[in-house]
Amino acid sequence: MDHQDLGVELQRIFPPERVLTSELERRMYSYDSSFMARFHSFVPDAVVLPRSTQEVSALMKLASQRRIPVIPRGAGSGETCGCLAVRGGIVVDLSAWDAIEEVDVANMQVFARPGVVHYKLNEHLAGFGLFFPPDPGSTRMCTVGGMVANNSSGLRAVKYGTTEQYVLGLEVVLPDGQVIQTGGSNNCRALKNVSGLNLTKLFVGSEGVLGIITRIRLRVWPRPKARGMAMAVFSELDQAPAAVLDVYQSGILPSGIEILDTSAIQAINMYKPEINLPSAEAILIFEVDGNPAGVAWEGQQIAEIVGRRAVSVEWATDPARMADLWRGRSVVAVAAARLRPDGSRIFAGEDISVPLSRVTEALRRIKELSRKHHVAVVNYGHIGDGNIHTAPVINLDSSAEVQRANALVDDIHRLAIAMGGSTTGEHGVGAVRNLYAVDEHGEAALVMKQLKETLDPLNIMNPGKILPPEGGKDRA
Repeated sequence: MDHQDLGVELQRIFPPERVLTSELERRMYSYDSSFMARFHSFVPDAVVLPRSTQEVSALMKLASQRRIPVIPRGAGSGETCGCLAVRGGIVVDLSAWDAIEEVDVANMQVFARPGVVHYKLNEHLAGFGLFFPPDPGSTRMCTVGGMVANNSSGLRAVKYGTTEQYVLGLEVVLPDGQVIQTGGSNNCRALKNVSGLNLTKLFVGSEGVLGIITRIRLRVWPRPKARGMAMAVFSELDQAPAAVLDVYQSGILPSGIEILDTSAIQAINMYKPEINLPSAEAILIFEVDGNPAGVAWEGQQIAEIVGRRAVSVEWATDPARMADLWRGRSVVAVAAARLRPDGSRIFAGEDISVPLSRVTEALRRIKELSRKHHVAVVNYGHIGDGNIHTAPVINLDSSAEVQRANALVDDIHRLAIAMGGSTTGEHGVGAVRNLYAVDEHGEAALVMKQLKETLDPLNIMNPGKILPPEGGKDRA
């Protein structure tokens, strides 16, 4: 079936203006933020823009009949080819299906469609004194549906955890077009529910390989009344993770703890000299939130505890000063991209998670691997939960540098597994980390495959993602 014939079939389900089949339109959906997408053609056969569950259900019935792959897509902000048509097929653009249907203040929950942008949801919730805690760096573009499909988190995962902890229920369209409600019936408003198998958890983080999420019921929390921030400077790298452990053992749980190692500090100062971060082996940034008195007390305690290991510690609650302390962390991703005039920061090997006790070792080993492969890297991340963001910087027009970067990335992923960690803490698997599934999960990877085959026997839902692809050849 060619693109035009497929378009005709799809227009029996969707209005013509919501079916895209021209080459230009389809190419607009052939990329995300991933490194791999630059070197492969992932142009879908068609794109549709649904506005109802009924449309999605009808689409899946057609796709099942025709055995056409279907790929759900939010904002395309992911870094793993998770929303790309690696085997062709129909991309389902959910980004404009962005209704916030209800904020149930009495029951501390919100009902939303998958295309709601994260920061817009929190802007809306602020009017009710509430917020949705997970906070990815892509807040101004990522969608809530994408966050659920990826089980996203962010800077404040230390205290607030990941998206899965807030998903109370889902409406999901299965590969055969069947529509199900997880987390109870459609009118369920309970905050606690342990009846039946937890299908909600099955779909959260499934990256669209089991079905399409069309409606989301999220738990929300009271918005903190106050925040405070501390910056600590360390002359020895191993003192930074030790200081984090000291804070935890004191009984204080910050909302976020970030690290910049010496590579990140240097990159930031090169990019924005006016920020003028002190030369150091590491800088930690602590954030605490809550009521004003609690924030003040915790900040005082953190400054005292961390000060025993740090060269200097500064605590602030003034919004302007907090913005100054945070400025270096806020520009580090851009600073990495500007590290060399002919270089680009690539999103690959960028999201490993290791045990807290091995963060120092991991950072040192990554530096060794950087020297081994002759690829510059910038390291930063969420040290509070062991999530390290490594930013390789290469000339994308140099095939030799691309080859060395691929070797570096493979070594970083295998290092994480060997250290008892994970290849990804929050960015997901997609089509770039699925080759590590068996190494990372062992026999459990087979069970994952069996679950996929049970719900999607035709393998039409986002094929080639999460698990090593079988039964077909990817374009990658």
